Amino acid sequence: MSSYSLSSMESCNWVLKYVSILLVFSIRLSCSTSETFNPSLLERVTNDTKVLHRNFTAISEFRMINRKILSDCSASNPFISVNVTSNCSLSDEGFVTVTVSGVSTPSKYDWVAMVSPTTSDVDSCLLKEFFYLQTGDTAKLPLLCHYPVKAQFMNKDPNYISCKNKECKKYEKGKCVISTCSGSIQFHVINIRSDIEFVFFSNGFIRPCLVGRSTPLSFANPKSPLYGHLSSIDSSGTSMRLTWVSGDMKPQQIQYANGKIVTSTVSTFSQADMCSSVLPSPAKDFGWHDPGYIHSAVMTGLVPLSTFSYRYGSNSVGWSKQIMFSTPPVGGSDELRFIAFADMGKTPLDASEEHYIQPGALSVIKAIASDVNSNKINSVFHIGDISYATGFLAEWDFFLHLINPVASKVSYMTAIGNHERDYIHSGSAYFTPDSGGECGVPYETYFPMPTSAKDKPWYSIEQGSVHFTVISTEHDWSKNSEQYKWMQKDMASVNRQKTPWLIFTGHRPMYTSGNGFLSSSSNFVEIVEPLLVQNKVDLALFGHMHNYERTCSVFQQECKALPTKDKNGVDIYDGRNYSAPVHVVIGMAGFSLDKFSSNKNSWSLKRISEFGYLRAHATRNGLNVEFVVSGTKEVKDSFHITK
Repeated sequence: MSSYSLSSMESCNWVLKYVSILLVFSIRLSCSTSETFNPSLLERVTNDTKVLHRNFTAISEFRMINRKILSDCSASNPFISVNVTSNCSLSDEGFVTVTVSGVSTPSKYDWVAMVSPTTSDVDSCLLKEFFYLQTGDTAKLPLLCHYPVKAQFMNKDPNYISCKNKECKKYEKGKCVISTCSGSIQFHVINIRSDIEFVFFSNGFIRPCLVGRSTPLSFANPKSPLYGHLSSIDSSGTSMRLTWVSGDMKPQQIQYANGKIVTSTVSTFSQADMCSSVLPSPAKDFGWHDPGYIHSAVMTGLVPLSTFSYRYGSNSVGWSKQIMFSTPPVGGSDELRFIAFADMGKTPLDASEEHYIQPGALSVIKAIASDVNSNKINSVFHIGDISYATGFLAEWDFFLHLINPVASKVSYMTAIGNHERDYIHSGSAYFTPDSGGECGVPYETYFPMPTSAKDKPWYSIEQGSVHFTVISTEHDWSKNSEQYKWMQKDMASVNRQKTPWLIFTGHRPMYTSGNGFLSSSSNFVEIVEPLLVQNKVDLALFGHMHNYERTCSVFQQECKALPTKDKNGVDIYDGRNYSAPVHVVIGMAGFSLDKFSSNKNSWSLKRISEFGYLRAHATRNGLNVEFVVSGTKEVKDSFHITK
């Protein structure tokens, strides 16, 4: 893989209409330089956003818009005007109103795209004809060359189709002979550094016809330091890494703990670092967006299980707000409270369609933020399928913005998934294009974990009484592989007197009743599962399947032990008489939910298909685990492992 240092750098129509009206009229325009969500805004949109976006997960007409024949309809619409207004300057976050006026015949197929950068060629691909022919794309030119960041149909304004906003454009003898219509829709915009533009199309997503465009809009400060997120670098609880994004390549600082200062190292990645094939990947081609510069610095001299404040930036580019964060407990101490989940992605805060939308992400991160703000959570583990950008690079910024209320306050640890790493002929264990050509490069740049080297995204860390072994199911795990030998050594070396709990995490599950595709290979289970039993792994956490499922103490498809129930009906696993690990699939944090097979395996004890997350409390003698439904905060499953 290429170096990526500084030097080489996704209901019914009435429901949709109802929610759209709420989004357009109930949300007050807000512009804020704050990196956290406005709570009232979240309250207004969270309950509706899952319904609004659930039909736009994965493949949709919008996702397939690139390479469509693009006609020019501007000549037949001489009165068209596309204007963008906001109640403030284009700041780091806010809602803008896009008004399209001069429309002669409003149609349900009219739509507006947000495009960035404004230099993107949305007119034609004439200069790239030979390039397209090489990919096997013989569609008539011109084509829509650059993928829009997001888009909305104009009928999100309920007055648009009925033409309630009418304007006369031509009078004859005092009588109006030509009148036009207008409509307004709102877009949630965050600072992605490059200029943005709103382009009005007719004919829907199948045969888009360019009608008009706004003037380019610039962010007030493209160099703003944004989207800071924390991670642990070791098991000491005394050092924390902060990673953030800026449009400025010069080193910046973290000011923390009442007077301490540390300077950032700066990295980025470029199109040249992305993977591709005979058919160009999104990351290499129409999904590319400049990531700016990724800053990272380590705060040292901290105290475990303590609270500190920090801000990051510089005098030249500005500073983040002051943020309070908590350090995790030192490895080997008595207690840890953590949250775990997988397959989150992001959900728009507006009524937009995007190439890949995860309808439950907003409700899940909101519920987790509530737990984190209660000061009862020490760390978070996100086990693969992080942003689902999959080669549409601007979506990393939207994901980082989404998790900021959580990741800026506690250690946010991650594992790599198929949608971060897999691509054909790239060295991944699975022969799929799931990363859209990213091949792990953006993931490892945005989320530097305590790994040994680039593209070796496995590591272990100890917090409180827990040893976490974090692997990559997307890299070679065969018996002669480097990762297998590392797993073997890491788990065998755990001092169970110091950290009595051993939790194993990876993205693709060993046990699932879902109807998913390529959950994991049988070879993976055959080769790696014995290591779990040999080293007395207590709990194995996986994602990939978009639901929640808990097993008995299972090995080789057989229950080696069943839990008993306490007086409250909670399942109790006897960890003092160890037989095999408990497996839990926790891929229900955002992506459209998977249904379960009608056949229930003997090892499957609990199956829930609702959005939520895992919440755990480990002491030296017990591990309490809960599945929390994000929309209601109801605990739908709980179990306890004794030690």
